[in-house]
Amino acid sequence: MPIALAILAAGHGSRMHSDLPKVLHKIGHAPLLSHAIGSGLTLDPARIVVVAGHGAEAVEAALAASHPEAQAVRQEPQLGTAHAVAQAGAPLADFDGDVIVLYGDTPFVSAQTLEAMLEARANGADIVMLGFEAANPGRYGRLITDGDQLLRIVEAKDATPEELAVRLCNSGVVCAPRELLFDLVAAVGNDNAAGEYYLTDIVGLATARGLTARVVTCDETETLGVNTRADLAAAEATFQAQARAQVLEAGATLTAPETVFFAHDTYIGRDVVIEPNVVFGPGVTVETGAHIRAFSHLEGCHVSGGCVVGPYARLRPGAELDRGVKIGNFVEIKEASIGAGAKVNHLSYVGDATVGPEANIGAGTVTCNYDGVNKHHTEIGARSFIGTNTALVAPVSVGHDAMTAAGSVVTSDVPDGALAIARAKQETKPGLARKLHDLALRLKAKGTN
Repeated sequence: MPIALAILAAGHGSRMHSDLPKVLHKIGHAPLLSHAIGSGLTLDPARIVVVAGHGAEAVEAALAASHPEAQAVRQEPQLGTAHAVAQAGAPLADFDGDVIVLYGDTPFVSAQTLEAMLEARANGADIVMLGFEAANPGRYGRLITDGDQLLRIVEAKDATPEELAVRLCNSGVVCAPRELLFDLVAAVGNDNAAGEYYLTDIVGLATARGLTARVVTCDETETLGVNTRADLAAAEATFQAQARAQVLEAGATLTAPETVFFAHDTYIGRDVVIEPNVVFGPGVTVETGAHIRAFSHLEGCHVSGGCVVGPYARLRPGAELDRGVKIGNFVEIKEASIGAGAKVNHLSYVGDATVGPEANIGAGTVTCNYDGVNKHHTEIGARSFIGTNTALVAPVSVGHDAMTAAGSVVTSDVPDGALAIARAKQETKPGLARKLHDLALRLKAKGTN
């Protein structure tokens, strides 16, 4: 049966104290909304509808950039969760299948949990709600059941002492056939203190019609919602713990796991070693057998097998390291392709460049790629040797098997096999240093600068 996702992302998020819509705050360098959509994408949905409200323009722009297959609708004004779901009715009017309602601020619902909800639907349940055993049920709505039948959902403020003792709580995630879901939502009233239309009321409406409602349960961590900055920090910690566990399970070594931070799309191959205090931004792939040394920062880059990076290295977007490359301490690579076996070992910046295989880039080398207006390219040939403190003023090329002398400022192309020396001739003045030093001391003693 085809699946559609209705993702509620209209909340104000006032407790975040932010101008940014709550669902666009990030964990693992991706918005909460993207994580929620990602959970549902594992089901290969035929339709995705995101209900925006507060900061709708920003939400819609982010959605268009990251998930163009999703359709955004607006909830104006925001009159509760059932009212929000109702806004997805029009775009799904011709859809024939099940709809799963997710929340843009709840990023951790797993694919296995959603599949279990679909299985419960296939086994005869008209409505399936997602519940969890809460360590501290407090404010959560309680799921009141009779065997495997869900009878009703009771909000904590309306619960009896017996109902408050129930630890099975409501996550808000629901799965139901499209026609039934929107029929029940249309029947929800707002006779409550807040004057809002609550999605939870559909369970009572369904059971009153003799329909079957069931509960699928998950771990409480999957239902973690983000409402405050503290919640966001807790969500980041949860994400990182899960990412580290996955990397370790996949066969990589983390020598101090709690100090390594991943992005939502980081790929780490087998037998990769990652030392302490390494940070991965978005868009990083590290292939089998690479070694990322301590205090390095990587984003938007590809590291092939057998490479060694760091310590204290920075790989920026567009850095492409071929097999066996060595990038050393305090080296920055940006928009540059480094050929197999090449070395950039110390204190260098290589940007907008191509470095050939087996080239050796000496300490303090800088590719001068920016003229204040435009970026320019540097080409460094295979097996070339760039001497210490060379400045390569782009656009410029250094040929295969060529060399530059230490301290050179290279402004013209260097042919294959040539040595470029681009520095002033040294002059040595015997005794002059001592004379200047003595003069300075005398002037200081007289109080003269």
